[in-house]
Amino acid sequence: MRRVALTGGIATGKSHVRAQFELLGVPTVDADVLARDAVAPGTPTLAAVVSRFGPDVLDGSQALDRRRLAAIVFADPTARLDLERIIHPAVRAATDAWFRSLDPATHSVAMADIPLLYETGRDRDFDVVITTACHPDTQLRRLMERDSLSEPQARQRLGAQLSSAEKVRRADYVITTDGTYEDTNRQVRAVLDALVAAG
Repeated sequence: MRRVALTGGIATGKSHVRAQFELLGVPTVDADVLARDAVAPGTPTLAAVVSRFGPDVLDGSQALDRRRLAAIVFADPTARLDLERIIHPAVRAATDAWFRSLDPATHSVAMADIPLLYETGRDRDFDVVITTACHPDTQLRRLMERDSLSEPQARQRLGAQLSSAEKVRRADYVITTDGTYEDTNRQVRAVLDALVAAG
């Protein structure tokens, strides 16, 4: 079974691309979902986050207040690194467990959607890397609209990641999402055909 990583800058269409691969029969897992599970109330990971950032990052139900935590870590690179050191090991372990749960006789390809793949050095854990990309202006606009951010806030978040250009340079396959959904979907099908053909 080929372990495939899907990555790309924030707001470049990863979720749509992952959904298309799933529709075509590829098992997929979303590292963002695993990260949310890792900091669910009562988990050791959430306790570590609270120990580092204080109880103010919890909401009234004692769950993680993501917006409040994001405001802290995107304004402070040291805080962001501290958060990553707490959460990423839990996500990595959950991702590896998910891959082990799959039957290689049934699935020749399986995919993990990992936004910070290169930033965390996880690209070495995969056989193939696919990145999504779009024009920087499109990415900025999508991020502002999707997360209701001001332009400075959006640029701050974009600046916290490796550039899309660098991700494109390092990837095995690139799926561009500037065009129509159908154009993106055609690229997904072409990449999957290539992965299956390569065995």
